[in-house]
Amino acid sequence: MPVKNRFAEMLPEITAWRRDFHAHPELLFDVHRTAAKVTDLCRSFGCDEVVEGIGRTGVVAVIKGRGPGRVIGLRADMDALPIHEQTGLDYASTVPGKMHACGHDGHTAMLLGAAKYLAETRNFDGTAVCIFQPAEEGGGGGREMVADGMMTRWGVQEVYGMHNMPGIPVGTFAIREGAMMAAADQFDVVLTGKGGHAAKPQDCVDTVVVAAHVITALQTIASRNVDPLGQVVVSVCVVETDSTAYNVIPQVVRLKGTVRTMDPKVQDFVERRLSEVIEGTALALGARAVVDYQRGYPVTMNAPENTGFAVEVARAISGQVDEDVAPMMGAEDFSYMLNERPGAYIFVGNGDTAMVHHPAYNFDDNAIPFGSSWYAAMVEARG
Repeated sequence: MPVKNRFAEMLPEITAWRRDFHAHPELLFDVHRTAAKVTDLCRSFGCDEVVEGIGRTGVVAVIKGRGPGRVIGLRADMDALPIHEQTGLDYASTVPGKMHACGHDGHTAMLLGAAKYLAETRNFDGTAVCIFQPAEEGGGGGREMVADGMMTRWGVQEVYGMHNMPGIPVGTFAIREGAMMAAADQFDVVLTGKGGHAAKPQDCVDTVVVAAHVITALQTIASRNVDPLGQVVVSVCVVETDSTAYNVIPQVVRLKGTVRTMDPKVQDFVERRLSEVIEGTALALGARAVVDYQRGYPVTMNAPENTGFAVEVARAISGQVDEDVAPMMGAEDFSYMLNERPGAYIFVGNGDTAMVHHPAYNFDDNAIPFGSSWYAAMVEARG
């Protein structure tokens, strides 16, 4: 590992930062304590510029190398999840109902470690732009930072991100060229029929039956409308009626769900077809349907040349790199940054831990030297 010794020395310090973030989780854009600590640390490192409030509560720290060269963006996310922690750790969340259940505390700490190292050594040409992003977990903080002019303001030419991954051994990296994580859209449906007494269904238009047919029919989009290699998921996740009585056929049923796709053309088709299926099914059964489809995070798309570079750096650090990891139907708003600049997104192993978004999840601090080294080496090797 090119910077193994230094990060081994720094490990207790970086771990302390990580565990402090873990004990004080914050959600979405409300990451004021976290952002303030990131800002103070980056200024103490001697970064050339540290700017708060990018994308509402994001932080950007700029570190200049020895001479001219490429401007490399390095991104970590800061926000936690609305989950009640069940780890029993001595540094567990102190905030009921909030938890770092996705390892963003580890991502932030690893990038801070890289920033400290780069500011100390300046052993590179060009500029490192360290991006600490809020609101990855559903708020679109990456979109907001891009909309705030971050890429243009600091002249970012390429951008890289990292996420820990349970199930991959610590010290191992995983990546793939092209589509790595899915676009995530969501839909709301209001089905209106004719409510009435459950003992007289003939006088009603039963919206529960309509909803059942709609839910089943939506599965034909993946099974019969899209090429089996096209990678699409359509899931109805919420069914709500306007009655909770045992003997009432409800007037209205609401459905909520998500669509995951890996190809923009498939995404466009599914958006159109979903409305056709819902409205047509409702009409056939005597009900009315109103569909509200909302685009979410785009596909996370790794550029070929940048993916190859990320693999080279990862291999130099650990020698353990899966270059063709299976694509995931989860979503990631780093995609907004990759839509603006070429770059790549990589997984770093978190070992045999609970899966992310689980109340027993915990980031493995043994992954810190690998992650911090990769961040730093991406700048040193590119300058």
